Amino acid sequence: MPFQVKRVYASPYDEDGLRILVDRLWPRGLTKEDAVIDQWLRPCAPSNELRKWFAHDRARWKEFKRRYFAELKEKEELLAPIRALSKTKRVTLLFGASDIDRNNAVALMEYLITTEP
Repeated sequence: MPFQVKRVYASPYDEDGLRILVDRLWPRGLTKEDAVIDQWLRPCAPSNELRKWFAHDRARWKEFKRRYFAELKEKEELLAPIRALSKTKRVTLLFGASDIDRNNAVALMEYLITTEP
């Protein structure tokens, strides 16, 4: 698979390929010097309004994805380089949330895999 998701706090590996932080806010307790990221793609994170509305409430996951995908449709020009890079190397989408199954990186990976520009 060309994409994977990983907590930004997890140890980096060579197999991660390009490491892109996809959160709007910088992860707590992680200094920029200690972060092992290649790019911070902040504009592709959910809007502040959507992020606050979701609040990592599992019951809101489906609706969060629907709303987030609608936001992402307006940001295809930012996603195009990631899609292109994923054809030649692995792209690891990094996130800071503690819920590893329901977070914006998981949703973004699903969007990138299942939608066409």
